Amino acid sequence: MASLDYSGLIISCVLALLSCTVIGRPATFLQDFRITWSDSHIRQLDGGRAIQLVLDQNSGCGFASKYQYLFGRVSMKIKLVPGDSAGTVTAFYMNSDTDTIRDELDFEFLGNRSGQPYTVQTNVYAHGKGDREQRINLWFDPAAEFHTYSILWNHHHVVFYVDQVPIRVYKNNEARGIPFPKFQPMGVYSTLWEADDWATRGGLEKIDWSKAPFYAYYKDFDIEGCPVPGPANCAANPSNWWEGAAYQQLSPEEAKRYRWVRMNHMIYDYCTDKSRYPVTPPECVAGI
Repeated sequence: MASLDYSGLIISCVLALLSCTVIGRPATFLQDFRITWSDSHIRQLDGGRAIQLVLDQNSGCGFASKYQYLFGRVSMKIKLVPGDSAGTVTAFYMNSDTDTIRDELDFEFLGNRSGQPYTVQTNVYAHGKGDREQRINLWFDPAAEFHTYSILWNHHHVVFYVDQVPIRVYKNNEARGIPFPKFQPMGVYSTLWEADDWATRGGLEKIDWSKAPFYAYYKDFDIEGCPVPGPANCAANPSNWWEGAAYQQLSPEEAKRYRWVRMNHMIYDYCTDKSRYPVTPPECVAGI
């Protein structure tokens, strides 16, 4: 993992009038994260540089970042539950941890019966409004080896990536009256839990506890963003790398990959679900 050049970081902070960003690439899990649920079901591996999450009939488990962040990028390498994982959900998400006016950016990996594709569901909550689910079937076996899952969040859009392939874009269309998360900092969370009432084929496929315990693995935790609490003007600093011109829209190659995912692997889009939304949601009309 990359290490920080502290002298360079200090100089950068001075030049930016203390409006610096903190780049977090922890050498170990506990440097940037804390266990939030069932510490007996989270095991540190490789000196804490990787972790194993465990789900059994007694409990699932979860962890969260020690800090919240306002804009930036978060990513993790995850190896999902192998084999018959129906009814399990492995989640990686950002959340403002506010009761009513919630902002949230979700990856939810929905378990499958052996031989069936793994489905990833994304969702966006902005100013308390969610129900913006999209689902794609992954084009590889995410339980065979580690893959990188990332969320890029800046003033222009939110982009969900799988191995550098964009699978979801939620643009900032505030000018059209569409909410966009930009005021509330969010923490980084992950959980492994049972949700067999809805996770696999709408709840038709139940979890098979004879296959338990179920395991998911994480490594290469990477948070680059404006920590809260932190420098007050960090989030508004246009010099932050994630606000640069290269990150304000998809590159031509990214746009090509994005179209490929949506044409070949998308299996559900709330924008086209007329049973739920007889009137197309405004962000869909705006080209989200």
